[in-house]
Parts: sequence; C-alpha cells; structure tokens
Amino acid sequence: MAQSGQAQSGLAKSGRAESGQAGRAGSDGTRSDAVGSDGAGDSYYPTDGNGGYDVTDYDIDITYDPASHHLDGRARIAAQATAELRRFDLDLSGLTVSSVSVGGRAAAFSRAGDHELVITPAAALREGERFTVDVAYGGEPQAVTSDQLGTSGWQISASGGAYAAGEPHSATTWFPANDTPRDKARFRLTVRVPDGWSAIANGVADGVVSAGGWTTFLWVERNPIATYLTTVAIDRWTMVRSQLPDGTPVVDAYAPGAEDKRALEDRLPEILAFLSEKFGPYPQDAAGGIFLAEDIGFSLETQTRPTYARWTNLETIVHENAHQWFGDSVSVRSWADICLNECFASYAQWLWEERQGVDLDAKYRAQLDRVRDNAAFWARPLYDMGQGNEFSAVYDKGALALHALRHRIGEQAFAAVLRGWPAAHRDGNASWPDFEAYAQQVAGRPLGDFFAAWFRGTQFPADFL
Repeated sequence: MAQSGQAQSGLAKSGRAESGQAGRAGSDGTRSDAVGSDGAGDSYYPTDGNGGYDVTDYDIDITYDPASHHLDGRARIAAQATAELRRFDLDLSGLTVSSVSVGGRAAAFSRAGDHELVITPAAALREGERFTVDVAYGGEPQAVTSDQLGTSGWQISASGGAYAAGEPHSATTWFPANDTPRDKARFRLTVRVPDGWSAIANGVADGVVSAGGWTTFLWVERNPIATYLTTVAIDRWTMVRSQLPDGTPVVDAYAPGAEDKRALEDRLPEILAFLSEKFGPYPQDAAGGIFLAEDIGFSLETQTRPTYARWTNLETIVHENAHQWFGDSVSVRSWADICLNECFASYAQWLWEERQGVDLDAKYRAQLDRVRDNAAFWARPLYDMGQGNEFSAVYDKGALALHALRHRIGEQAFAAVLRGWPAAHRDGNASWPDFEAYAQQVAGRPLGDFFAAWFRGTQFPADFL
C-alpha cells in the first residue's frame, strides 16, 4: 500500500489457525467441542479469519447492477479441515445470506458479531477431510471504516461504478472468506454487469460473454492470494492489453478521467524488469494496473494488478509492483510483520532513484540530519507497532532502516537478501523474526543488536549508523 503524500515523497503457509481443544467424543466419534475458532490468531485483529480449516480455492460468481448498487453472489469455497469440525465460521460483512451447503448438503447457519457467518454442516467434518462450502448471498455492499485506517472494501466510484480495495479489510464486504493473510488460496471470479459496463479483477482474463443485456467477465488468479489482495472494479473502462517480453499477459484499465495515466503505466515493463533484477524473477502470472479517477487516500498492491488512486505518480507504480514480491508472493503471517511489505516496497523507490543517478548515501545522510532530533519519528517501531499503527513508520523510517542494513552487511549480502528472501518464501507466509534470522544467516554474522535498535527500538539508533 502507498498512501497519499507518502508514496509520492502477498499455497505454502507458515502456520495454521488454531481450533477447538480436545474434548469428549460424541456418538459419531467426533469431539463434542469440535468447533473452529472465530479468529486466526492475529493479536491485532482477533476475530479476523477462522480456525479449523484451510481454504484451497475460491470460486466467486457475482452479478452487480450499478444503477441499484445491488449485488447477488454465489461463492463456492474448497477447503480442507485441519481439525474435526461440527461447526466453523466464514467472514462476511453486511450482506444477507440466503442458503449454505457443505458437501452438497444443506447446512444450518447463523450470524454472529459484525462479520461471522457460523456454519453447522449436516455431518461433522473429519480432520483432513476435503470439503466444499456453497454460499448464496446478496444485498448492497457497504464499505468498512476505521478512524485509524480510513475507508476500505466496496466503494462507489464517481462514474457510478464500483471498486473493492483496502487493507487490512476489503474482501468480506463482497464475498465470504477466511479473511486472514495466513490462509492464501487460488481465486476465480465471474462478474456479470449490464452491457456498457466492464469488470476487471486479479489474474488472467478467462473469457467474456454477452447475453440478454448483460456481459460476463471471467478472471482467474492461479497463484495463492491473500483475501485482502483480491479485487474487482466495475466501470466504463478503457482497457489496454499487451504482454511483457516473456509473454506474461498485461491488462491495464483506465476509468473515465484517468486516461492520462497511460504514459506512466507504459513504463511498467521497464519497472518490472528493473525490480526483477533486484528481487528475482517476477513471481506472478499476470500484470497490469487499475487506474481509478478517485482521490482516495491510498493505492494498493492488489495482486497482479495494483489499484491506483488519482494522485498516482511513477514512484507509486514502482512501490505497488515491488509488493508483487514483498507482500503478495511472500505475505505476512501477522499484521505486526507489515514491515516485510511496506519497508521493502518503500526502499524499492529508493533503488529506482539510485538507478536514475541519485546518491542514496547522500539521501540517507540528509534524511537522518532532518530527523535526528525528532523523538516522535524514532518512537515508532517498525516491528510490532501496535494495532492501527501499521501504516506509518514503515514508509519513511523503514526505508532508512533498510539502507542502514545495506551498510551493515555490505552490498553483496544485501543483494543476496533481496533476491533470496522472496525465493525462499514464494507463495507463502513469513514473519519479521523469520526475516531477521534469514538476514543473519546470509550475512554470516549476528545482527540482533542492529535489528533491536532499528526495527524494534523507539529511540535514535546512534550506535548503529
């Protein structure tokens, strides 16, 4: 994610959500308390995600009418039970559920809290069992708001269309999901809109069909994706299709009023080639961008195809595409680890400037001189910064800290870290402590005091410059 004024200035999993504890066996042999937890274990957002199962595939089918703002949806979710389950949850905000089935059999369901869809299958699920959940739902999607993080999720555009984007919450405003970065899955989306409108989403275009006044668009994301990185955007798009030199398909969509961004996006092949030199081969199967004509407060690294605000500049495009490695391919285990996403995407902007001839050492010293005595600047930790504080220090202090790491371990080791880390955790999840251990291994030296000062500390790191 790049924020306004800041950017201008991610099926392997590292862990599974916990479910119910062992209890007495019921008459059918399952535990009497075999209930998936209503959260995935992230201390910042305790009820995000759910326990007891792993999703492997989402197959989402929505029909949306921009005139009425009404959405009808059907979701088929393929998963595997990681525990015995008499009951489990999905996350869904606001929309009305009309039916649920598990394994083709009608299931009981209820709502709890502000986003829990509680499902009781007709028969308990055994640990290791693969199953499908079908949910029919509908209504008028609503955005979610936070005093600290702003507006996310389903939003209406000035043209009358709609788009879904936001972090850490977005997906559950328009489809039921296991809404945690820890449970990445493949994603297929079918979108039906009135003729004259079009829809763009993640991944590779898989066909367009028109009939009866409606046009259907199919999009497939074959790589595992965290739910907050999914997107759909409906508008009267100008779509431009091309390819990267290796044949990777590129689709760019420009909303009415955003067509002037084409000159920036025309440099995408150059940007991705540069980032590939630094971070290793491009880890996605598609590329492109979704250019809104909206002055929202952020642009977002929606997988394969970032979503851009009206204020987007070239540095923002560099930032969001760096996330295709750092954040999208390699995703956080917990939101406390967000420096793994934003610190590296912010430093990618520095690397881009270096390519243009900027002396990064001089830039580093000048920025340090400006903030050396700014206690508030240094008081913000880069790891485990606290819920609601995820998107602050990672953009400015984060880039400084990575340049300091570059000096600390040397050019060869730093380059090896930048390329090796995305390769080591491709399509999976990782934590900041994992990164600290990896960097020390590559550097061949202990770095605990350095990381404590720069990434965990809250004071000026005078001894580690």
